[in-house]
Amino acid sequence: MTSFNEYHLNPPKFPFLKSLQDSWQVIRDEFTGFMKQASDEELKFTYDVLGPKSKTIKTKGDSKYSAFGILFQGLFIEEYIQLHQIKYPDYGTEDASEKALVLRNKYFSNLANIIEKVNNSDDNFIRNVYFGTFHPGLDIKLHVNYNPHMNRGYLGLIVPEGDVAMKICYDKLYWHEGEFLILDHSYPHCPHNYTNYDRTVLVVDFFKPDQPREDVIKFEQEQVAQRMQDNPYSLGVFGKSDKAKDEDFIKYGLAHQLEWDKALSS
Repeated sequence: MTSFNEYHLNPPKFPFLKSLQDSWQVIRDEFTGFMKQASDEELKFTYDVLGPKSKTIKTKGDSKYSAFGILFQGLFIEEYIQLHQIKYPDYGTEDASEKALVLRNKYFSNLANIIEKVNNSDDNFIRNVYFGTFHPGLDIKLHVNYNPHMNRGYLGLIVPEGDVAMKICYDKLYWHEGEFLILDHSYPHCPHNYTNYDRTVLVVDFFKPDQPREDVIKFEQEQVAQRMQDNPYSLGVFGKSDKAKDEDFIKYGLAHQLEWDKALSS
């Protein structure tokens, strides 16, 4: 029997996610189709432009986390690029926006349609949607995602058997294909993948339904403005406030990770 608490939330409480969960195989097929069919140029563009980048969250060793998506802060990626006039080393704003739209229509039309239907009927609850892949051996340092106005859902798409899990506070939680794992990421957490295979989920950030809409929109606007100023390639998803406190490492039995921090920062 799964137990839920203030940071591990029960998916049926968020019925607007059901259409995504019901279509998980379609979404998975779009992801795998893209990974097989995309050209080298399309792949480079995807990870250069469509992937939110963090300067704060660190990993141990060489294994990395890769991500790319189509919705950020309630806008499809091509609109988000235009709104913030993001410039890239290899792409201008207009070029990046046009390429992002072409790529979204070419590979992710079903996912985009589901997002549009949900947000049209549920008042733009969904804020970020992106694919997140943990490569074999990944070990991410304890951190927080300081988004007190949102919860984060992970829809399992490709989940290998074995020790690929999320440690959050005192719990160790697992992803399952076709199911949502929903967390409040403002609590300290550190995921890992100790298997020999990639783990891919669809990350879905959404407003907390019990908070006043005007308040969460105002907070999001202020937070995103600061994050985009600090790092426009974060796409407003990550920021300087994503650091766990030293006492968190000790509290949750991860004091050894403080040594990583020193080594990774040197």
